[in-house]
Amino acid sequence: MNSCRRAACTLVPRVSRVSRVERRGPEAAPSLMRAQTTVAKRDPGSDPGEKPRLRAVDLARKVQQEKRRTEPRATEAPGAPVSGPQRRVTELKRFSLQLQNVHPNVLAKHLHRTVLYQDQDVVVINKPFGVPVRDESGVTSITSVLPVLSRMMDGMKIKSESQLVPCLGLEKETSGALLLARSEEAVEHILNLHRNNQVQRKYWVITVGAPVPSEGLIDIPIIERQFTGPQPHYKMALSPLFRMNDAGDGITKVRGHRQAHSAVTKYRVLDSSGGCSLVELQPLSGVKHQMRVHMAFAVACPILGDHKYSHWSRLAPQKLPERVLGKLELEQSKTRHLPLHLHARQLILPGTNQADISVTCPLPKYFTQTLKHLHLILPNEKDDK
Repeated sequence: MNSCRRAACTLVPRVSRVSRVERRGPEAAPSLMRAQTTVAKRDPGSDPGEKPRLRAVDLARKVQQEKRRTEPRATEAPGAPVSGPQRRVTELKRFSLQLQNVHPNVLAKHLHRTVLYQDQDVVVINKPFGVPVRDESGVTSITSVLPVLSRMMDGMKIKSESQLVPCLGLEKETSGALLLARSEEAVEHILNLHRNNQVQRKYWVITVGAPVPSEGLIDIPIIERQFTGPQPHYKMALSPLFRMNDAGDGITKVRGHRQAHSAVTKYRVLDSSGGCSLVELQPLSGVKHQMRVHMAFAVACPILGDHKYSHWSRLAPQKLPERVLGKLELEQSKTRHLPLHLHARQLILPGTNQADISVTCPLPKYFTQTLKHLHLILPNEKDDK
């Protein structure tokens, strides 16, 4: 009888404690329930100083809570940018990867909608950012969808003998006007024009800094070098034919490297603001990464988003001045998301039986948004003002 009374007395405080939790509201429940769990873990007959034994169910609950805290949200990518520009550049990267992995028919339809010019000899399309021209392992390239694009342009004929062949390629991270030929004869004709500097290709870039002087010609050979260190890599570098003399009051001609390639780039600043510039480039030679190397190392104004040539001897995300980061609403740790702002703006070549062919390619959306954030004005907008 006495033992029953003791058991009843023991149960009463627990019931009253639960009722107090209900009266104080749901927000007070977790802390009080944790206190109950601690009491339940401790054996009533044990020493108060003894460490409580952890039950299996409590251990499982604790592991689940830790997992919930450390796991990223399903709707949020780890380390995803939060500002508008950061979201846009991340979406652009995702979009370019999607274009590289879509069915060839889907990419062909996209290119068909962006045809800028066509005649019986050539076709000019608007190449999207991040899609390679030539075949690369595991990705959809421009070349791989040209047979489908050719059929689309011929009205989806079952037996179409026409073809499309890239003449003057663009780098994977370069957007803009891409020239295609409809026959091998047209390819040979265009290559001859290109060798004789009769094909004009003008590019628009956004540079970090303002080139001085605002207009000029860069004539410095380029060579491919190997850089050692934590990340051994190859990249193009300057190989000048002149250097300062020992007295420092003039230049001396040095022996040119046999493996260096002659590289000439014409440039003109269209507008400058906020530590960046909109620059028009016209390469007069065709060396790999020529414009990127000349802008980064010859005039010390690397192209925005050029993470390969923003540093002389290492590979790292581009480091931007604070005022440029502020205008772009970017954190320095997120500059790796910036795409290369290099766009093939205009293509001019002599026509065979008619006037010169001149094609101007519209700027991609991310390019125009960057111009807006940096307060850079397009030449036609300046004329309107």
